[in-house]
Amino acid sequence: MQVERLAIPEVLLLTPRRWGDERGWLAEMYSRKAMAEAGVTAEFVQDNQAYSPKRGTLRGLHLQVPPQPIAKLVRAIRGAIFDVAVDVRAGSPTYGRWVAAELTADNGRMLYVPRGFAHAYCTLTPDCEVLYKLDGYYAPDCERGLPWNDPAIGIDWPLPEAELTINARDRAFPPLSEFPACDFS
Repeated sequence: MQVERLAIPEVLLLTPRRWGDERGWLAEMYSRKAMAEAGVTAEFVQDNQAYSPKRGTLRGLHLQVPPQPIAKLVRAIRGAIFDVAVDVRAGSPTYGRWVAAELTADNGRMLYVPRGFAHAYCTLTPDCEVLYKLDGYYAPDCERGLPWNDPAIGIDWPLPEAELTINARDRAFPPLSEFPACDFS
């Protein structure tokens, strides 16, 4: 597995090796041993899958805070997404900064989003399916979010706002300036 540390080094872009022949290809998408060698020690307990029929669907920025924070391992299994992680760890030198990667079914890349990061993605093609592993269970009382367009974060989304589909809940999150300090360690 190829491991690339992004500008925020805790967020990893992982590219599994593919073995191919005339039949197609095979890739080992998850191995606890390979993940540990890559620096990912999260014990994943749940898989979620999301489908978005329209290009420009934006989901996020979402996270869970203590006492039940979660890490995610995200990949596109159909189509292409612009996947984003925002550091919200209190006291972090990269607090409020974001990193992103394009994940596609073709490139097979995965983004590891550690605890203490808000996560979002925007579909770049129609009929996208995203699969993500979680190291914790959904805890509604711990769910939080940030606005996708918070100027304090300044995410450079690949599509203009007029082309985005965003639900009302994601539009209503309070800005980073109102996010309570959380210890994710």
